[in-house]
Amino acid sequence: MEARTGPVSEGVVHDPPPDARRERFEQVFAAHREAVLGYLRRRTDSGHDAADLLADTFLVAWRRLDDIPLDPQTRPWLYGVARRVLANHRRGEGRRHALATKLLSELSDTAPDVRPQLDDTPAARAFRALPEQDRELLSLVAWEDLDTTQIATVLGISRNAVRIRLHRARKRFAKLMTAPLANRSLVALNEEVHHEDA
Repeated sequence: MEARTGPVSEGVVHDPPPDARRERFEQVFAAHREAVLGYLRRRTDSGHDAADLLADTFLVAWRRLDDIPLDPQTRPWLYGVARRVLANHRRGEGRRHALATKLLSELSDTAPDVRPQLDDTPAARAFRALPEQDRELLSLVAWEDLDTTQIATVLGISRNAVRIRLHRARKRFAKLMTAPLANRSLVALNEEVHHEDA
């Protein structure tokens, strides 16, 4: 069979020959797509947002393909990228929400109070009362099943710092779980967090 030169006929798709970079990316994507999508789904309210964030995460991975560590550090590295992509998304959502709220208040006298249904179990209430840093740490352990080395990669901090922060987060969570509802003061808890983590 001889190679044809000249124009390609309509309807025929020719894939470019795979190179090492493309193969590496495809392997990383195939091996970690579901895990990264799960990470994003648990942190967003919309499957569409999670899919968009997944695409953005792997766009960064493609651009920084040479920086991706080998397994077993690949997944935590991708979680770190997804975490930063999600933070950018949330900042953008915050700006859009602030603008929408401003426009709504300018266009009408009353704004409807729309709040999503929240899990009201004691554990869920205690978890929501934790500072964002504690929730992220506990989520990485419970939802993503990461160890301290992998969490250090995700957060960009040392393993020792992860162990210390995780210990403190677990203590704060346990304290909230055992405290009566009337004594769960988020303000007091946040003051304690700032003193310990400073």
